[in-house]
Amino acid sequence: MQLEVVTIGDELLLGFTIDTNGAHLARELAGAGVEIVRRTTVGDGADEIALAVRQALDRTGAVITTGGLGPTSDDLTKPSIAAIFGREMRLDEEILAALKARWLKRFPGQFPQSNAQQAMIPAGARILTNNHGSAPGIWLEDERGRWVAMLPGVPREMRGMLADTLLPLIVARANGAGAGEPTVVRSLTLRTTGIGESAIADALGEDGRLPAGVPLAYLPGWEGLDLRLTMKGLPPDEADAALERAASLLRAKVGRWIYGEGTTDLAEPVLAAARARRLTIAVAESCTGGMLGARLTAVAGSSDVVLGGVIAYANEIKVAELGVRQATLDAYGAVSEETVREMATGVRARTHASVGIAITGIAGPGGGTAEKPVGTIWIAADVDGTVTAKRIQTIGDRDENRRRAAQGALALTLRALTPGRA
Repeated sequence: MQLEVVTIGDELLLGFTIDTNGAHLARELAGAGVEIVRRTTVGDGADEIALAVRQALDRTGAVITTGGLGPTSDDLTKPSIAAIFGREMRLDEEILAALKARWLKRFPGQFPQSNAQQAMIPAGARILTNNHGSAPGIWLEDERGRWVAMLPGVPREMRGMLADTLLPLIVARANGAGAGEPTVVRSLTLRTTGIGESAIADALGEDGRLPAGVPLAYLPGWEGLDLRLTMKGLPPDEADAALERAASLLRAKVGRWIYGEGTTDLAEPVLAAARARRLTIAVAESCTGGMLGARLTAVAGSSDVVLGGVIAYANEIKVAELGVRQATLDAYGAVSEETVREMATGVRARTHASVGIAITGIAGPGGGTAEKPVGTIWIAADVDGTVTAKRIQTIGDRDENRRRAAQGALALTLRALTPGRA
């Protein structure tokens, strides 16, 4: 089955809200063998909504919308789409009673009349139960079998309704009796760091064209380069097997740079490597201001490895808390190999950790010089007294530079903890 998604809201077009709903729908539907062929975002205007949905119906005959089901004047999704199907809006007394009961249970006082709008339902619509909020979802279908499913825009409600109600309905429709074995759209992502697109392509050579028709997508970002494999139109077991064959080929060619799959954070294998060697970690951060520590401690169970850290933004703190020598700072500056080495060793010694990780740099937008431009980062890892340091030159705004610095420090530490890695 192919369908389109229309996400609705001025806040999406203005950039104040990121459309996480569209991404979540794409992932969940693909796993069930339903392919989203187009995603459209429109504002709250009735004409905009109607035009986008009408065009989507003409192309695929199957549309999911999110947003515009609330109680305020800008929530026009239901009447706009009802008009496309030639349906009038009617008050559903049962839904209204449920809304009132929900309101009075949570809030004292009179039920706001504006909330009654959520009980206005297109004639002949199927109600999609919302166990996670007040606005019910709507399924409208015409005599030609074309349909629109309307979901709330609140991500928590949309995701819950998709899992509870809509996805089972769509899957049953796509894989009805006699339709044969269900097929899926499956992806497998291998995460790499420390190597770029062209280097990966050169390393793969002819194997960049993978067997069994599995396409390979290169997805660069501040975390590194993701390699995404995708299979469409096969039963689940066959799709998984094809993906694993292709992934095995990639691991054989570029496995030294691969640190995980899916959404694995680089902090996870760093912690696992330290844990396997019964090592503890402490961090010393200047330009990242705690970002590295946050990455490590965001991983559940990290408390058995991470001891703590020091945010040493000022030189005085580098000296007083990390033991960096003033002479080192005077001679080489805060952003230097000599300073970052002393930071890593200092935090390891002061916390009695096995591993000290340090970062110092110029995140920008100001502070750069000809010798040390914005994006100049020094990172170091001290593992039981053996110190490895590296300079990296990041490109981006302040936030990107800080993120790349933390990623670089984790990559350096993983290499120090696992000899043989790239």
